[in-house]
Amino acid sequence: MSPDRVRDAMIPEPRTVDAAARAQEAGTHLTQPDVRAVYVCDDGRFVGVVTRKTLVQEIVAAGRDPREVRVGEIAEQPNWTLDPDVPLDEAFALLEAWDAERVPVVEGGVLVGVLSRSALQRRLAEDEPPAELDQQQV
Repeated sequence: MSPDRVRDAMIPEPRTVDAAARAQEAGTHLTQPDVRAVYVCDDGRFVGVVTRKTLVQEIVAAGRDPREVRVGEIAEQPNWTLDPDVPLDEAFALLEAWDAERVPVVEGGVLVGVLSRSALQRRLAEDEPPAELDQQQV
């Protein structure tokens, strides 16, 4: 049996925004407390990520109008991506080394999911065999 892969633990089909959408739409998504990044796609192809920091730097500080700027223009390439066939233990080691909480999972240029380090950590902990019982019980 093959070891579990990233595809087994990723959040499939994350919410995305089309590259042609306005920056204002990305900003609206980012007002939700559980949303830290907006994933940008163009005809199914992964373009990049927009965060609050991106909006501050590329829109607010630059004096641009968020109703006019398209998210595809300001989307940043993520520092890392993962392939869905990477073994889970290897993916966890990479997330730890990168100090990354969430990493896009990309297959053939298409965003297929997002891997969360905390969810992966819980998954790996569940997969650990239970501690052996003490054999010296009377």
